[in-house]
Amino acid sequence: MWHISFSTFALCLLLLEIPGGNTTDYRIDALSTIDILNRTCKRCAEESTDFSYNFCRTSLDAIPTSHIVNLHGLAVIGMELALQNATNTISSIKSLLSVETLDPFALACLQDCLELYLNATVSLIDGVAAFLSEHYSVANEKVSRVMKSSTTCEGLFAEKKGEVCPLARENYNLYQLCNLALCIIHLV
Repeated sequence: MWHISFSTFALCLLLLEIPGGNTTDYRIDALSTIDILNRTCKRCAEESTDFSYNFCRTSLDAIPTSHIVNLHGLAVIGMELALQNATNTISSIKSLLSVETLDPFALACLQDCLELYLNATVSLIDGVAAFLSEHYSVANEKVSRVMKSSTTCEGLFAEKKGEVCPLARENYNLYQLCNLALCIIHLV
């Protein structure tokens, strides 16, 4: 289950009032608060072959504030979800690093993934700040870097034949959450 902080909730409420470049097609009307989710996820899925409409809907539906924000708010929620994923993955990696039965190759990969995820959290925080400052290209670059980190972590384990990445689900989720945030940043 996803968790969103009170500060994020308050921020999203403030974002309801922020006018944004080309977002008039995405404004929420009084009759349909969920329509923005459908339209945004659908449009992103149409624009990218590796974007998952179902993942998008499930992720955004899980956050109550996503039903009351505009497109800017959805972008922040996407980045916050990616940050929550990265933070949770750091905890998972630290737990895995304490497992004594892992071979040295897997331990080295996990150590590298830990560094990637630690850097990802910083990039996501910077990305949110850039987005809120309307530096959309900087936000795009920061989130793109995090997206690449998830595939890099996955690829580390693939360097040894037969090695299975214990973070496959986390890497996939981070990739999809970044993909979601990037698409919405692009739409803004």
